Amino acid sequence: MIENIHKDIQPNLRKYIQELVDMKPQEMLTWGYEKFDNQFAITTSFGIQSSVLLNMVSKLCLQKKIKIFWIDTGYLPQETYQYAEKLIQDLSLEVEVLQSELTPARMEALHGKLWETNKESHLDKYHELRKIKPLENGLEKYNIYCWASGVRSNQTENRNKMKCLDIIRQRLSLRPLLNWTNKDIFYYMEENNLPAHPLFIKGYSTVGDWHSSSPDGIETQGRDTRFGGIKQECGIHTDN
Repeated sequence: MIENIHKDIQPNLRKYIQELVDMKPQEMLTWGYEKFDNQFAITTSFGIQSSVLLNMVSKLCLQKKIKIFWIDTGYLPQETYQYAEKLIQDLSLEVEVLQSELTPARMEALHGKLWETNKESHLDKYHELRKIKPLENGLEKYNIYCWASGVRSNQTENRNKMKCLDIIRQRLSLRPLLNWTNKDIFYYMEENNLPAHPLFIKGYSTVGDWHSSSPDGIETQGRDTRFGGIKQECGIHTDN
């Protein structure tokens, strides 16, 4: 099934990008839904800036329902779980939680605490088990053609090279907020009265799992505070 999706979208990728190039984020989300209907979804981590895309989707959901996938590794900080609950209630979201088939305890028994070895290959294994595979299972379950996320170009070197639409693991990946700055995020949250993530107030500019996230410091900021500085990406937004 997925091979057929890939063959279908590859020839249309350039045309799709031309359609999207001058659109605002909300227009991109509408484009995704109207183009792919129930084969369109968004992903969220309920991280520091997740409220922006979720708020946009919630406004569109007054008329249409867009699938929202939350990739829960089982290792998120308690502040993230509390923040997620608040946003779900405040924005009246319908969220489907995607989790690994392995519980945290079972994974640690079989593979150890993969984040403690300071080996990139072990982090890759961890992310494959707890993030990438659960996401792919969810996308496959609903035969998702295109999924949107809140990645932005100023977050990592990899994201700085991204286009607003690309093919990731043989599906379309839409990035409505790709060209937004930190100021854009701040003003949108302020104008829409969106709550800040509790860890933002404690100095975090990005947050993932509790064991692999740190507040900004003098020498490390942004995505360099993640994964012990070993890597910037968890693999969800890369195609290798």
